[in-house]
Parts: sequence; structure tokens; C-alpha cells
Amino acid sequence: MRPSGRKLDQLRAVSIETNTSLHAEGSCLIRMGNTHVICTATIEDKTPPFLKNTGLGWVTAEYGMLPRATTSRTRREAAAGKQGGRTQEIQRLIGRALRAGIDRSALGERQIVIDCDVIQADGGTRCASITGGWVALRLAVNKLLKAGIITSDPLIDNVAAVSCGIYAGQPVLDLDYPEDSVAGTDGNFVLTGSRRLIEVQMSAEGSTFTRDQMASLLDLAEKGIAELVHTQNTAVG
Repeated sequence: MRPSGRKLDQLRAVSIETNTSLHAEGSCLIRMGNTHVICTATIEDKTPPFLKNTGLGWVTAEYGMLPRATTSRTRREAAAGKQGGRTQEIQRLIGRALRAGIDRSALGERQIVIDCDVIQADGGTRCASITGGWVALRLAVNKLLKAGIITSDPLIDNVAAVSCGIYAGQPVLDLDYPEDSVAGTDGNFVLTGSRRLIEVQMSAEGSTFTRDQMASLLDLAEKGIAELVHTQNTAVG
């Protein structure tokens, strides 16, 4: 029995509320159980220097966690004067994931920055950030299309992410913190809406895992991603 009472293949309750920021070109609040993340998209009419005069656009991300997003206060990274390694790793993952679902030539020489701010954490913050980040990106791109700034939709496919792991000897979908903290195997799966793999992060936390178990986790991830993509599409209309 999972601590939450969920079935092995059951996601936490998921909701995506759009247009939560007055000023951002795209925004949403994604809730996956008790993990809540605000995602905003900002369009900039410039690209990083290494893309100048290439005709290619860029999507990048920044990630942060509020001090009381967790059970005890975490010091702001700004107060420490630098980002931690975990933060850098997560925001690079978000950027890589979202770029995999976009035609950068159709975007043109502009950059879209996705900011993901965790206001409450209960496991799976990077996955929620990617899933919500795509919604913010979709809304921002819609504004470019509506304004006629671009004529071809650069978004190739949905991008979403979900965690899976081995908890109490069983493959489970969408780990919350009580499961994640003791799971023998933990993995994050980033897929497109058409179930193409973008990135898989897996590790044996307390015990090794078999190839068959990995296949079981991928099956769970595909099921979860399909449900998340449906929620994304419903949110953006």
C-alpha cells in the first residue's frame, strides 16, 4: 500500500491553471499533489551570442525554490551569492527538455525564457516544472502566432515529465516525497506527447534494479505522460 493510498499506476491529482501572471507572455500554476510550481514564459527579441545570425531561436530555463517550499526553511540562493549544483542541474534539464519539442528555425532569432518557481514541494518538482513549463511556452508561442510575428507554429509536440520508482519492491508512478525519500530505485522520465524519449534519469538509491523493472517503469511513465499531455492540452484549450 502506498502512503497516499494511490494505486501503483495512479498519478497524484493534477491541475494546471493558466494566465496566473499579469505580465508574462505565458504563465501557469501547476499542481501535482502537494507539489505546486509557478511557470512563466518571457519572450526576448534576442538570442544568445552563439546563435547570432543563424536564424535559430532558443529556449532556456531558470529554476528556484522558495525558502518554505519544504518542511524546514531553505536559505535563498541569492543570499548565499550563488546557485547550488542541484538548481543548475534542474534548470539545464528543463531547458533541454523543452528545446526537444520545438523547431528553433520556425521560432526565429528570439529567446523564450521559462522561469519555474517552486512554492510548495512534495517530490517531483523538476517533473512538474517541465510539464508546466511547456504550458507556459505554448501560451507564449500562441501570442507570437496571433500577432503575426511568426507564421509557422514552432512547437513540434508536447513535452511532459513524470517520476517513477521502485517503492516497497513495487514499480510505482509519480512518487511523492514519502516514497521518493525511501525508494530503492528512482527515475525521472521526460517524453514527448507521441511517447518519444527525451531524457531518462535513473539511479539505484538503495538497491539495484533489473532490465525488466526498468521496462515496467517506462510503461508506467508512458501511461502517466499520456495523462499529463491530456491535462496540458485541456489547459491551453
